Formats: sequence, C-alpha cells, structure tokens
Amino acid sequence: MTKTLLRGATLIDGTGAAPAQADIVIADGRIVDVGVGLDGDEAVDLDGHWVLPGLIDCHVHVVFSTINLLERAQTPFSLQFFQAGRNLEATLQAGITSVRDAGGADLGVKTAVEQGFVRGPRMTLSITVLSQTGGHGDGWFPCGVDLPLLAEHPGRPHNVCDGPDEVRKKVREVVRAGADVIKICTTGGVLSQRDEPQASQFSPEEIEVFVAEARAHRIGVMAHAQGSEGIKNAVRAGVASIEHGIYLDDEAIGMMLEAGTFLVPTLVAAVGVLDAPEGVSEASLRKAREVVEVHRESIARAAEAGVRIAMGTDSGVVPHGRNANELVQMVGVGMPPTAAIAAATRVAAENLGVADHRGTIEPGKDADLVAVTGDPLADIGVLADADHIAGVWREGVRVRGT
Repeated sequence: MTKTLLRGATLIDGTGAAPAQADIVIADGRIVDVGVGLDGDEAVDLDGHWVLPGLIDCHVHVVFSTINLLERAQTPFSLQFFQAGRNLEATLQAGITSVRDAGGADLGVKTAVEQGFVRGPRMTLSITVLSQTGGHGDGWFPCGVDLPLLAEHPGRPHNVCDGPDEVRKKVREVVRAGADVIKICTTGGVLSQRDEPQASQFSPEEIEVFVAEARAHRIGVMAHAQGSEGIKNAVRAGVASIEHGIYLDDEAIGMMLEAGTFLVPTLVAAVGVLDAPEGVSEASLRKAREVVEVHRESIARAAEAGVRIAMGTDSGVVPHGRNANELVQMVGVGMPPTAAIAAATRVAAENLGVADHRGTIEPGKDADLVAVTGDPLADIGVLADADHIAGVWREGVRVRGT
C-alpha cells in the first residue's frame, strides 16, 4: 500500500475546527492520517497552500450545455452524452468531486464515470424532473410543439404525471432507471414558459405520495420549489431538500428549521439567465429580473435563521466549471466564508447522505481534496478562480495539478 503525504498545507477540514497547518496521508483512496510531522512513501509539498475537502455541488444538470431553446432543438439527440463528458471534466477541474444531478443524466452517464470512460465527480442521480401537466417540467408550447428539456429515452422515463396513482408509478419507473433521489416540481419556474415561480404545482396529496413511495425505496425527495406555498407543501410532506427557495417567508423558514429540511439556493441561476439571454424567451427574462433580489433576500434570512444550506448551482443553466461562483454569491448575501465552505462540504455531504465518508478531512474518509493558492476565508473568490486551483484529488487520485 503506497502512502502519499500531502505536506505542510493550511487545513480547512470542514469539521468547523480553526484552520491549522497539517499533513495528510492518503492511501487506497482514503485519508489514513491527519497531523503534524507525518511520513509517506511519496510526498507532495503544499507549503503555502490551503487544502479543503473536495467540494460538493448538490444541483447540476451535466447533460445541459445551453438554455438556448433553438440551439437545443437543432442539436442531435445523442450529442448531449458526449457534451456531458466535457461538462463532467470541467466540473472536476473546478474542485467539485461529488455532484447531485438534478435531472438529465441517466445511469449510463454515472456508470461511465465509475468505470473510467470519462473523468468526473461521483454522481448522485435523479434521472429526470417529475412535473404535473402544464408544470415546470412540461415542455409543451402554445404552437403545439413539445420541446422538453429532458426528452424521454430508454434510460430517462417520461416525466409528466398527474394524480396519486400516476405519481406512485412514476417514482417506481424512475427508481427502476437508477434514481438515487426523486426530483419533483412543487412550483413553477423561471425558464418554463407557461407558469410563474409562485404558482404551486402538485397537490399536497400528490407530494405526500411522492415522499411515501420514495421512502419505501429508502431514498429521499428534492423539490424544485420557488414560491412560498409550494415550498411549504413540500416541507409538510417531508421533502428532504428545497431547491432554489426564492420566495421564502418566515413561516416557511420556521417549518424548514423544525423539519431539518435542507435548502439548496442556486443563487447563480437567475443571474446566469440574465448574463446569457440569447435564445431565452422574454417571459423567462422577465421572471429572472423579478426574482434576483428577492431570492438574495430570502436566502440571507434563511441563513441568518440557521436553515441548513447546501451548495447547488444549477450548472447547465450556468456554465459548467464555474460552480464555486455560488460560494461568492453566498458570501455576498451575508453568509460567513466558513458557512459557505461548510455548505459546499460537510452540509452538502449530509444532504446527499454521504457524510460518513465525504465532506470533511478526517481519517477514514474518502481522499477527495482540493488545494488552492490563497486563503478562501480571507477571499472566498479564490475557490472560483481557476488560477488558484492548484490540485484536485478524487479518491486519492490527483486529477488536477502535477
């Protein structure tokens, strides 16, 4: 067993401990020891660097490479899977060693990473985005054309369902396809054409069936939820994480605190829509403009109240590989850098249910690490700057830096 010594870095270990200079010994993909004056068979000098747990993005779409609908309509169907390989590599190079795909990637994409056909972060899959008829995930257009963001194929079941019986069957179909989590829409959204972010979708009864059926399979439910009533419907039913959370009110925040519900803000998403408006409808641009500031205010209040916040970016809506810009946004709404880093490490691992082996730098944990040439507690932006990412390790294998 070859032991690799990462020597002399300032460690931000994700546990909440104060940063301190330490060595890390890794072997067989795991962290063997953490301390001062350690030995190994080979050494990597990280003096002057800061080392953190590999970052975790709880909301990506690796098969999305554009939100330009015309471009998507003109793209050959199978090209999305080759683009996913490029997107996964860009994500890994940004220091993201684990992701939860919030719709699009099928079991083949995850298996390709596991078997080494492409390089990328470890993946948790939702397979598709389950929507009611006319909901956020329904691709019907007034001209009569159906142009879903996630077209049905053998590895990705049709995503629209209505009523408790269809909901129950759809969960079973998605689990059969390889889902590790169920993704549903309990409100409208910004990019969907015929609804509004504050409109509630799926009835409370339907959401309860989603949660009950998912629990029967021993997995959780994540909810695209932007409007306050749809957020509260999801929390009441036992949904594990709220994605976006744009219109949080005090009641919703209190409910999330009581239930222990995670919040995945994706603050960069609406900003990204406005930064790259080509091919985006005027209705979606209007909604993006309307939500940016209220979203920031909602997340600031949730963070101050103590809601468990995990990092997610909606990458695919925004470019892959720029994931850590979300941490800059988090600090921008008032979260301390320590809290933003926790959101991308320990709390994100808890959200994904992998905290027993990821999210902190401790003996026995997976050797997923990122080294940067700057103090992220003094300037969180170093994590978002490729020039500062000096090294990335996934399961002990160095995938960035020499």
